[in-house]
Amino acid sequence: MRVMSREEWQPLAQAHAAQIDDWSRGHRERHGNRHPTEDFLWHYYSFRPSHLRRWHPGIGIALERAEEHAAWPHYATVGGVTFADSASMGERRRALGWMRDLLGRTLDREARFGCFALHEWAMVYGLEQHEVRHEQAPLRLAPQRIREIVDAAPLRCTHYDAFRFYTPAAAPLNELQPTRATQADFEQPGCLHANMDIYKWCYKATPFVSSDLTRDAFALAREIRLLDVQASPYDLAAWGTPSLRVETPEGKTEFIARQREFTNRANLLRERLMAELESALA
Repeated sequence: MRVMSREEWQPLAQAHAAQIDDWSRGHRERHGNRHPTEDFLWHYYSFRPSHLRRWHPGIGIALERAEEHAAWPHYATVGGVTFADSASMGERRRALGWMRDLLGRTLDREARFGCFALHEWAMVYGLEQHEVRHEQAPLRLAPQRIREIVDAAPLRCTHYDAFRFYTPAAAPLNELQPTRATQADFEQPGCLHANMDIYKWCYKATPFVSSDLTRDAFALAREIRLLDVQASPYDLAAWGTPSLRVETPEGKTEFIARQREFTNRANLLRERLMAELESALA
């Protein structure tokens, strides 16, 4: 086990906290007045900024004079150094094993492109403005036009946590009918939400994965969420977010190019997370 002196690890912890403070500043200062893009990760994933700003070295690194860490769950102090103790996992070991297997199966599956984020359209399919989830953001197209676009373009969502928000009228139109039980059977690396979820698996494995990895996953999730809402039927111009009109050929081309880039970056994070989980489980 590598031992880091306080002089080594404290600047890393401070830089990490400063980065998270910068990313979360708007969320903390809005006092409940939600931004449809920037606040999504904080509410949907429900991991508080105060928890994300805590720096964890991950498995295999022990810290000298780490009184803060010693008070956090799943840490142990032996011989004057403090470390994330995998022996304390208990029932979490099964969950971390499930995560590792899900990530591996996703990584091995061929990426599917061309969904065009139509899950966001399926979530408002057949609804009027006052009925939609993000009521503070106006729809940029009339409900009937949204229905026509969804009817003309097959729904190909493979991600249960997006599919479960489909309207009842839209759900039967999807090519697949994913469930929580079949999540590992359908998850594929081209999916925007599956790639955002890497951040979720990182924080759920805290402190057994490093904060460097969790921070990188959060940064990618922020970028993916932006594409997700840009391709949606909402008009977010009031928040300074231009729309990507995926109902046009040009919009489809740009969407797929960005989707492919995110897939490549997400797969690198998957490999890193699997390696850290393997170390923790070993």
